[in-house]
Parts: sequence; structure tokens; C-alpha cells
Amino acid sequence: MLRTRLFSLLFLCALLASCAGVPPRGLPGAHFVASPNFDERRPNLVIIHHTSNKTMQEALRTLTSPARQVSAHYLIGRDGQILQLVDERDRAWHAGVSWWNGQTDVNSASIGIELDNNGNEPFAIAQMQALLLLLADLKERYRIPTANFVGHADVAPGRKVDPSAWFPWDQLARYGFGLWCDPPLPDAPAGFDLGQALIALGYDPARPEAARHAFLLHFSRGLEPSLRTQKALAHCLLEQRTALR
Repeated sequence: MLRTRLFSLLFLCALLASCAGVPPRGLPGAHFVASPNFDERRPNLVIIHHTSNKTMQEALRTLTSPARQVSAHYLIGRDGQILQLVDERDRAWHAGVSWWNGQTDVNSASIGIELDNNGNEPFAIAQMQALLLLLADLKERYRIPTANFVGHADVAPGRKVDPSAWFPWDQLARYGFGLWCDPPLPDAPAGFDLGQALIALGYDPARPEAARHAFLLHFSRGLEPSLRTQKALAHCLLEQRTALR
């Protein structure tokens, strides 16, 4: 028994020594002096997607296939089942080429959530209930600002259209996940520039027309009201975001 314990102790010491000898990731050859003043990376953005698949099993195969090279932190089924596919501390490959509020590597700053939905159907009640619970948990743990719950189409305008016009952004906003303004809306001030407003909201300045369509998909369910109404909507959202800071 003593011999066994001694062997176990020696093995543990050897294991710890080998771990201690592994250099941290950084500049090769740099002298490492450990500081206690650090913590894990903290995401400050949530990106919501729909899978475009017919079933959760199809979506799961795609999101776990090495060949497809796409993933998300979470996948939520129509029945409300939540699967976690990537550790929140790690960078999932869900946003692709994207832009939001000056951030060009959206994957590094975000949590990606895929919803089992083909893009041409309402989102299931059980699924939305599960999503709201997940968002509440993420918002509390990471202190994610209310305005930082957006869709894939918002960060990749012209390239992506998920989640679709079926997605109930107004419902999420009532619980503090994202912005929303209901009509009737007061007119925007004279000289209000819609393009500049969309940039201020976070949209890509390099793709103004695609950004406008993504804005309408999110905040007008894909409908295209008059320019006057679009300006009023953008102005309302900017005021709302300012008030929440």
C-alpha cells in the first residue's frame, strides 16, 4: 500500500513538473514572468442564427463536421433542447466575414446561438422560451449590453439573412435582449442622415445598402416603409440605445 501511494505521489509530481514546463502561448523566446492580474476573455456580443436545416440532427451534423468548418456555442431545438457545442471561452466559427460596431473579428467577441429553423417558418414557443433563459444567463454572467444582441444578418449584411423575418425581435427586446421601437414613431430631426445612423447602430459602413436591408429585416420584419419612417425608426433606436447606457 505504501509503495502504491509513493508511486502515485511521484507520478503526480512528474505530471505537475511536465505541465509547469509547458511555455505559455506568446512570442517564442520571450521570458515569461507570471502576473496574477488577468482573467478569461469575456464576450460582449451575442449573434443569433437559424440553421436553415429541416431537423436538429442535420444541423448538428453540419456544426460538428470537420469538413464544414462551422460551429456555434449553442444549438437550440424546436422542442427547447439546448446543446452546447463549443466552450464559451473558445472562439466558435459562426459569424464568418463580418462587421459590427468597428469589430471585424466578430467570432472573437461573441457567443453564437443557432436555432433549429429552416428560415421559412415561425420559431417554436418552446424554442423561444429556452432561448430567453439562455440569453438571461449570458447577459448576467458576461454583463452584455442590451444593444449587443443581434442577428447574423446584422453583422454580415448582404451575405446572410438569418434569423429570418419570422424571428420575434420585439419579444426579445421586452426582456432586455436587443433594441426595438414600436410605431407610431415621431419624425427624426431635420437633416437626420440614415446612413450615418446605421453606422452608429453598428452596421458596416462599407456596405450601406446591404446594411439598410439588414436593418429593415431586423427592425421592420423585412418590410420597406417610406424613407421618412426608416429615419424615424433609426432615430428612435439610437435614442433608446443612448438611454440604456
